Amino acid sequence: MTPVTYRNGGELLAAHLKSLGVDAVFGIVSVHNLPLVEAIEADPELRFVPVRHEASAVNAADAYGRARGSIGCALTSTGTGAGNAAGSLVEALSSGTAVLHVTGQVESEYLGSGRGFIHETKDQPGMLRAVSKYAATVTSARDAGHILREASVAALAAPGGPASVEWPIDLQYAAQYDVVEAAEGVGLPVPDAAELAGAQQLLASARRPLIWAGGGANTARSELLSLVEATGAGLFTSNSGRGSVPEDHELVIGNFATTPAGRALLDDADVLVTVGTHFRSNESADYGLQLPEAHIQIDIDPAALGRVYPARHALHGAAAAVLPRLTEAAARADADWTARTRSVRDQVRATLHDSIGPQAAICDALAKALPRGAVVARDVTIPSSSWGNRLLPMHDPRANVFPRGGGIGQGLGMGIGAAVARPDEPTVVIAGDGGLAVHLGELLTLAQERPRLTLLVFNDGGYGVLRNMQDKYSERRFGVDLFTPDFAHLAAACGLPYARIADEGEAADVIARAVASDGPTLVEVDLVALGPMKDPFTPPVKIPAA
Repeated sequence: MTPVTYRNGGELLAAHLKSLGVDAVFGIVSVHNLPLVEAIEADPELRFVPVRHEASAVNAADAYGRARGSIGCALTSTGTGAGNAAGSLVEALSSGTAVLHVTGQVESEYLGSGRGFIHETKDQPGMLRAVSKYAATVTSARDAGHILREASVAALAAPGGPASVEWPIDLQYAAQYDVVEAAEGVGLPVPDAAELAGAQQLLASARRPLIWAGGGANTARSELLSLVEATGAGLFTSNSGRGSVPEDHELVIGNFATTPAGRALLDDADVLVTVGTHFRSNESADYGLQLPEAHIQIDIDPAALGRVYPARHALHGAAAAVLPRLTEAAARADADWTARTRSVRDQVRATLHDSIGPQAAICDALAKALPRGAVVARDVTIPSSSWGNRLLPMHDPRANVFPRGGGIGQGLGMGIGAAVARPDEPTVVIAGDGGLAVHLGELLTLAQERPRLTLLVFNDGGYGVLRNMQDKYSERRFGVDLFTPDFAHLAAACGLPYARIADEGEAADVIARAVASDGPTLVEVDLVALGPMKDPFTPPVKIPAA
């Protein structure tokens, strides 16, 4: 172990990020992170992306890591700056994605003194622990390197999550003395032998099997595909598991388990294998979806096993290691069952395509214009929730970027991060006018950084999802109708190319030209002019008044 010295903390952070393969960092410069930003800007192998809000810094770093299948880095100031990032850290924690969040801190001499030192906040470490998988404070110029490595390992270890490091400003300026210790290997859990044998026996007897893949299957794509093809089982996915097997595969039903046809298939299945899914409320009809009693559950998180649905055989392990053991014992499904799953796959897509009315033209245009595997980042909005999360095909889980925790307004920041991660490919963002307004300032980041990004803004003058709920269940509307800017003038003010879709016939040409562009384009979808969906979308939440 050879000691290494760095001029300051910024140089140490830059070296650490390059060791992780990170080449871009998202953040806002502050008096409490100046040495870190300066070092990143000065390093020819790194790029600092100056977002306009700390929440967007974390969203962008999160999506950067998702798009690459690795880790992203966000820099924030201390106090209010770190607090601004907290909501987006909740998203990374909810989604299990790896983010290294480095925040400044007041001078170590004044830590915890309560004097009201500029940017100081009460118990910042406690706040960071609450919204992060890992949180630590740099306490000397000799432990920063160790803490950065420990944080990164924690963020990347399955199930992943954000790791926060707070770094007092005096210790950022100080010369760093680092000793790189040998990395300790992390052993993966091994399923109980009796549980595995029971699962193998059960699957060998199955004639009407189904598989359900969540985000935990995304690192076991070839193994999952082998099980699907060996069994002839239909594959449901959660939203997070989309693309774990390319969705043009004939046995991929997709994120349609709660549809009438999906429920009927689950009712008739004799075995269900679930892989790394946590059965979120909006994907299980608030846990009202019925699953087969013969349930084999695989998860690397022991707390997830049996937490929502009982599992006859709970297999605690990594999907890539466990799935081959099931495949080797699996039997082939009955031919009529496999044919039925193919039929259900076609049926649920056709039904949804018809129900979204004129918006189907936009979905079709995106599917045609985007290269296979290109990132589609989606905010929480009607087009995303109704068809973007289901009908728009996903062929690679790294292309499937959306706020899994359900928070509004994160889509553009995520899109910027994904576009920076993959500069040679087009990225598309699906956002609503209400969600975009939450972080409208990131249009300036888009204008400054000029990534190859198409921002589709679905403009219905407010919060359409909640408006639909109120129209259905209430006697009046409240809080849902919002002032919306003139997007043509807004784009012009930001120096962004602009286009508008007001008719189904315009969708293919407008989207093709925007996606083919080598820079950003703002495309407004005028939903009033385009016309309503056949079936107004309301979210799958319980309303007592209903």
